[in-house]
Amino acid sequence: MQKQSSIVIGLILILAGVLFLVLQAFPELAARIDLASQWPLILVGIGFFLLLGALFGTPELAIPGSIVGGIGLLMMYQNMTGNWESWAYAWALIPGFVGLGIILMGLLDPDKRDEIRNGMRLLFISLALFLLFGGFFGAFGQFWPVLLIIGGVLLLFRGRGRQEKNADSAKTLDEES
Repeated sequence: MQKQSSIVIGLILILAGVLFLVLQAFPELAARIDLASQWPLILVGIGFFLLLGALFGTPELAIPGSIVGGIGLLMMYQNMTGNWESWAYAWALIPGFVGLGIILMGLLDPDKRDEIRNGMRLLFISLALFLLFGGFFGAFGQFWPVLLIIGGVLLLFRGRGRQEKNADSAKTLDEES
């Protein structure tokens, strides 16, 4: 597996090098692309190639691919809108990118299917943190307390479901005895 990931990362470096050589050789192309304002595309592209590597033989590359690609998309949004202040809460999405990568890895590798649940947990925690910090820093306007209420209700139902499951398990054990 490490050999395959080295091959994928090596190919990414070669492609990036070729791209930059072409842009140096043809400055008018570089001006047309305007890489100075579109630099987050580099991160998105690296993430994309890592995800391709995950699809074609090294499922573990889904994790760094989703992290790099996700951060690239965040940077692209911030670069296009100028909303750099959103880092006050957007950082909370990074564990979700890890969770998404774990989910993809679990879907691509049958031996790692049990990791999907861990990825879902990370995704949920990340979303909750994003909503909490985004609400605190005013990203959702005056309605952010509603998000807290919804989160609390979801946790109550989740806790209730666990209690019922534990009660059913205890009842089954008693019947077997």
